[in-house]
Amino acid sequence: QVQLLGSGGGSVQDGGSLTLSCSASGYSYSGYCMGWFRQVQGKEREGVAAIGSDGGTRYADSVKGRFGISRDNQKNTLYLIMNNLKPEDTAMYYCAAEPLPRCGPYWYTVEFTYWAQGTQVTVSS
Repeated sequence: QVQLLGSGGGSVQDGGSLTLSCSASGYSYSGYCMGWFRQVQGKEREGVAAIGSDGGTRYADSVKGRFGISRDNQKNTLYLIMNNLKPEDTAMYYCAAEPLPRCGPYWYTVEFTYWAQGTQVTVSS
């Protein structure tokens, strides 16, 4: 049974940093495209960043240069390192997994199969 468990959200000031983690179990973690999404209540879900099993990464334009995505295939854990956070980054963040070896350029349009519960990130000005 595939399980994803997200953690690491919290409240920070404008310009602060947070790292989100997502631990995975129940499947061959290395054969999946892993992504981070976020959603503000009442708005559409947004793809933030993704990483394939080949290490290739994708980022939304809004977070390029500020966020970093990485994965530890030994620990079956996905990370989102968020620096220089802005109030507009405030959202519920979700990690997700899809059985694809790579994350293509339109990864954010894929209906990911497995999802973790959300973790809230709040950035105050």
